[in-house]
Amino acid sequence: MQTPDLDQLDIAILACLQADARTIAETIGAKVGLSAAAVQRRIKRLREAGVIEREVAVLSPQALGLSMTFVVMVEMERENLAVLDAFRRQVLGDDCVQQCYYVTGSADFVLIVTCPDMAGFETFTRRMFFDNPNVRHFTTSVAMDRVKVGLNLPLGP
Repeated sequence: MQTPDLDQLDIAILACLQADARTIAETIGAKVGLSAAAVQRRIKRLREAGVIEREVAVLSPQALGLSMTFVVMVEMERENLAVLDAFRRQVLGDDCVQQCYYVTGSADFVLIVTCPDMAGFETFTRRMFFDNPNVRHFTTSVAMDRVKVGLNLPLGP
């Protein structure tokens, strides 16, 4: 995908939407110096260009009883495309996996996993790792505190 040309008004609109995706065009327009219609046209263009991928509600894991977060390093048995693609599909289909990165180094993947408790994580590991003959090894760290969690991207210079 080609990166679209973004001007300072686009960046300002994106900053407003990153802070609160429910901000109405009139409010954004007042902040950036555009009419509501101009803001709406720019937002539509940013969506169509793939700059804005989706607009979601950010839920509290604590409020939903999902109080444990795990960082899991996964090493695959073989590094071939079929094995990697199958693991990607498995990860994409599991709601406990919040983030997944294909990485360089000793591990092949790094997962951020959320579960209600250790029993829930054990169930997850059986389903994701122990039942998968292509997983050679995994190492887990338990998060003690959620210091920073977010999807905001740096928009400044």
